[in-house]
Amino acid sequence: MATASGPLAGITVVALEQAVSAPFCTRTLGDFGARVIKVENPDGGDFARHYDDVVHGLGAHFVWLGRGKESVALDLKSEAGLAVLHRLLDRADVLVSNLTPGATAKLGIAPADLEVRHPGLIPVEIDGYGPGGPLSHKRAYDLLVQAESGVCAVTGRPGQPAKPGPPVADVSSGLYAALSVVALLYATGRGQPAASVAVSLFDTMTEMMGYPLTYTRYAGIDQQPLGMSSPAVAPYGAYGTADGQTVVLGTTNDREWDRLARDLLGRPDLADDDRFRSNAGRVGHRAVLDTEIAAWCARHDLAYVQDRADAAGIGNARYNTPSEVVAHPHLAARDRWREIDTPNGPVSALLPPAVISGYDPPMGAIPALGQHTDAVLAELGLSEGEIAALRERGAVR
Repeated sequence: MATASGPLAGITVVALEQAVSAPFCTRTLGDFGARVIKVENPDGGDFARHYDDVVHGLGAHFVWLGRGKESVALDLKSEAGLAVLHRLLDRADVLVSNLTPGATAKLGIAPADLEVRHPGLIPVEIDGYGPGGPLSHKRAYDLLVQAESGVCAVTGRPGQPAKPGPPVADVSSGLYAALSVVALLYATGRGQPAASVAVSLFDTMTEMMGYPLTYTRYAGIDQQPLGMSSPAVAPYGAYGTADGQTVVLGTTNDREWDRLARDLLGRPDLADDDRFRSNAGRVGHRAVLDTEIAAWCARHDLAYVQDRADAAGIGNARYNTPSEVVAHPHLAARDRWREIDTPNGPVSALLPPAVISGYDPPMGAIPALGQHTDAVLAELGLSEGEIAALRERGAVR
């Protein structure tokens, strides 16, 4: 399966994408060896290019998600630009889009249209709420969907809801879309006809909310957010240490709790207390346990707490800021950083999470807007004169 050219080598993905969800999907496919041709509006391209300019003048979101893609600038509102897109799709295996609701239908490239004109193509549409509901027409951004799906209500503190920092709705939807593409490529390889994929951010986040929604449906209770803790288990949370650091300690079963109480805290009385013998009891008396654990951690430095926790077999971590993670020794020791090219010079990027034996991810360059337009159009058979004519008409850049 793993070859020098990647498990998805030979697969061509055309992307009509903005921001995070679809770009995350296509970058994931590219990490596995697929060729990704990113079709961008000549007037500025993917707007994530311009969210900020902190990476040598480039947007951090775009640098994160844009590597290894070829940028072709087409005006899809022009007949000539749309005709070029169809020539691309003639040679493509997958089309991934996350345009506004109804945009692909207006362009004549909705899944039903593509089934007729490009019957072997796998169309993937990522949207906010999916068709057939009262919210289907709405624009949907990561924060909006997190609020609508209840994610913000289980994040933060009571009366102080919060959005999880990473764009989890976008990223999770992109991963579901990429997984669906791989499944359908496998199916078509076994002779099944191509099918389309639809992933909505709202459906993804209600799936991610599986535990709190199930709990609330059957308990009739809206669990309150607990910051760096969990309503499901206890003890489980963050505690300050004597040297001004923060340690995170967690237990997931009764045996771990017993070791935490006896071997870490040196408190057999807590282990033998009937109030704490079951997880339900510990959850019900969370405040008591947190007070005891916090008092013990406050007397010791972080290194001592973590060494003792490791010896006792208790899960633990150090609370880190992003700047501390950038310099994290675990990333350095495992050689997780790579240098990639951009139009404005080399930058550092993390390897993708999946480690496949015998395969090094391509870690290609970040493209300038329209950088590959001429090369890709020439590959489609257009002459220099034809490309120049398209440029004069504003159909390509």
